[in-house]
Amino acid sequence: MGKKLYIGNLAYDVTQEELQDVFSQAGTVTSVSVVADKFSGQSRGFAFVEMSSDEEAKEAISKLDGYSMKGRNLRVDEARPREPGRFPSGGGGQSGGGRKPRW
Repeated sequence: MGKKLYIGNLAYDVTQEELQDVFSQAGTVTSVSVVADKFSGQSRGFAFVEMSSDEEAKEAISKLDGYSMKGRNLRVDEARPREPGRFPSGGGGQSGGGRKPRW
């Protein structure tokens, strides 16, 4: 099974294709997702890359953490699952539902 990686400190003009090319140095890339602001469409400076195996993910971390891309040093780490209630929009989290304001 594949392993999803978090890629941080991206230049705002990095494309999915460019990330695919860079990460394919470490193995087979199964998916790439550059995270963009839902209103402006502007990159938020981070992405997720899924490698086809845990070994390739470890290789990508060791090879590409600190890699210079478009003048920025990438931060590459294992992606962590989203924490419920972490985002203010309430997107799927269970905290805060049904609370009354304290005024």
